[in-house]
Amino acid sequence: MGLLDGIKSALGLKAEADATRDADPEDLFGMSTAYVTMAADLGYEPAGEAALCFSDVDSTDFQDAISEVRQILAAGEIETGTTAEFVEDAHGYTWVVLEDDDVEDLVTSVHFAADTLVENGYGSRLLAAVFAFRDPEDSTAWDDSDRYVYWVYSFRRGSYYPFAPKPGERERDATAEFKLQSVLDGELDLEDDEAYWYPLWPEDEGHPWE
Repeated sequence: MGLLDGIKSALGLKAEADATRDADPEDLFGMSTAYVTMAADLGYEPAGEAALCFSDVDSTDFQDAISEVRQILAAGEIETGTTAEFVEDAHGYTWVVLEDDDVEDLVTSVHFAADTLVENGYGSRLLAAVFAFRDPEDSTAWDDSDRYVYWVYSFRRGSYYPFAPKPGERERDATAEFKLQSVLDGELDLEDDEAYWYPLWPEDEGHPWE
């Protein structure tokens, strides 16, 4: 199954049919405390990157909503330094890629972007928010020092799940995901059905949005 099929199955069409509730960007604020727990208990540090994924709509009204998102993020860059780039992947999905060393600013920016789409009536177009983490220095820990792990938030399921790809491989580290699940259970609303823990493989190497 490719990335397109995976997003449609786990975060898109299947999730829409199995949606537990409407998209609620307020859930994203759980990451504001979760990253502290990850650093303290597992040694993970924020990678300074996050992304919001949504499916486009061929309408003037939707493009107006996207223009509003761009304006909000541009204002945020002036205030906090959070940079935003809109990237379209090979399958037509749009990613708003955000960079900032301050996790609070990243979470706030993702929330603003998602909430703007919800307020304009396009909450159903939101697929996922993805937050990247790394362990940049401690190569003696259970985790490899050059790897990334992710928390993926599914808007249509209203829950988070961990994604820990092995460096240089298209395989998941089940041990790492179990540790993330165990440590953050109760602090984040976790997806109980692991069928929705879909791996967001990138087209090549790098982050899912690359």
